[in-house]
Formats: sequence, structure tokens, C-alpha cells
Amino acid sequence: MNTNSNGTAKDSLLGKSTPYCGVYNPELLFPIPRQEKRDEINVSIGNLPFVGLDIWTAFEVSWLNSKGKPVVAIAEFAFPADSEYLIESKSFKLYLNSFNGTRFSSPEEVVKTWIKDLSSACGEEVSVDLRNLDFDETLVSKLPGINLDDLDIEITDYQLNNQLLRNDDSNEIVSETVNSHLLKSNCLVTGQPDWGSVVIRYEGLQIDHESLLHYLISFREHNEFHEQCVERIFTDIMTFCSPEKLTVYARYVRRGGLDINPYRSNFEEEFDISRTLRQ
Repeated sequence: MNTNSNGTAKDSLLGKSTPYCGVYNPELLFPIPRQEKRDEINVSIGNLPFVGLDIWTAFEVSWLNSKGKPVVAIAEFAFPADSEYLIESKSFKLYLNSFNGTRFSSPEEVVKTWIKDLSSACGEEVSVDLRNLDFDETLVSKLPGINLDDLDIEITDYQLNNQLLRNDDSNEIVSETVNSHLLKSNCLVTGQPDWGSVVIRYEGLQIDHESLLHYLISFREHNEFHEQCVERIFTDIMTFCSPEKLTVYARYVRRGGLDINPYRSNFEEEFDISRTLRQ
């Protein structure tokens, strides 16, 4: 597979015409070093201020069984936040498509192949949860916490601005969870819109809700991958609001049959990743 450590998003297949490949090909995977964008937020792979996962859900998964009969499923992939590389989404889609015309002896063989290829590409062990299409509807749920979207605020600028963040004047120590469906960023390469919902859970001085919503909306014209946006939100809140504990989790709307849902936390190693109606 393409493990060129100098590969950047602009070197990937994003925004380029690519042929469909229905024959298994791990070389389609395009890893991108995480550190390039982490330099912008002053964090490094050896000293991360958070733990977390990038949870990918693939809704268009198929392969052929040993008799050539198609199998379809839904797969969930978990990439560790401390992996050296993230996987560019179009290359991941092309890689999954390469299973469509390939025979495998069992679903277990498919999962083992995914784990081997993806772990090799990102640099850490990837976990996979394979589901049939009779999944439980209760997996769809509301986001936890207080929704900020009805706050009556006026927006005059849509440029990313972390200076908007502040604590309120109460000096009150709180433990709260808030959420918003108004997160929107754009693909780093193509500029296509990425729509998301975000959950922020923290303990510390009360964060001013209006300032937080202003800040989240300021991502509206910002070009960055999902994982990078969540890490930026985490580090900006830590810098400007200084909570003792913080979790940031984003649930993005799928594109190309894939959704990407990163979470980062300095106190939670697991987080509820139930889907919302948008997924």
C-alpha cells in the first residue's frame, strides 16, 4: 500500500478522476501523516494531550463468498488517535470497493484482511465491528447534553476564530455536556462541505454558551479533515477555557457511504458513539 511518509492530502486521489477497481487491492490506501496538521495546534504524537479514536462507519460494504454470491454488511472501523497516519477517505472508499468482486471464504477472513491492511497503513492496531443489515434501530439516538442551537446569536463572520471562546463571569465550577448540530467544515482538498454534530463534555469553569456556539459556527468556511477539526476544537477549548476535564466528539454526516466520527478526551477512554438521525 502507499505508505509514503511524505504523502500529503494534495497528493491523494481526492478530487481526481479514478477508475473503479473491484479486485482486492490494499495499495489503494493512502495514509497521511497526522503530525503535519498537529504542528498547527502545537501537539505531537509523542505527547498528545488526549486519547481517542476515529470511528468510521462503512454502509456500502460487500464481497463475494466462496461460491461467488454477494454478501453485504455494515462495518465499523476504529483507528487510534495516537496512530502516526490517518487514512484519506476516498482511498478508503476505493479500497473497500476493491472487495466487491473478490471472493473470501468467510466474513472472518474479510475482517482479518481489513485489520491487517488498515493497521499496517495507519501504524497502530485497528479494530473492526462487522454487522449484518438487521441492526437494532435503538442504535439511533439523540446526542447527550444541552443543545446550543436555539441560542439567539447574531453571526457576522464565518472565519475560524478561537478568540471567540471564553468562560462566563460566574466563576462557577460545573460539570456539563453540551451539543450542537451546526458544525460545518469543508474538505481540506476539494472544498466540499462536511456536515457534523458535536458533543462537548467538560468539568471546570463554566464556558459561556454563546461564545462556544459562535466558535463552532466559525468553522463554516474552514478547510480541514474531520479528525483535524476535532483536535483543533479540543486544543482551542483547553487553551482559552482551561477545563480540568474535556471530551470532544463529532458525528459527521456520511459521504460516499462513509461517515467519520472522531472523539478526543483527557479523561474518558470510551465514549457513547450512538448514531443520530443524520447518519
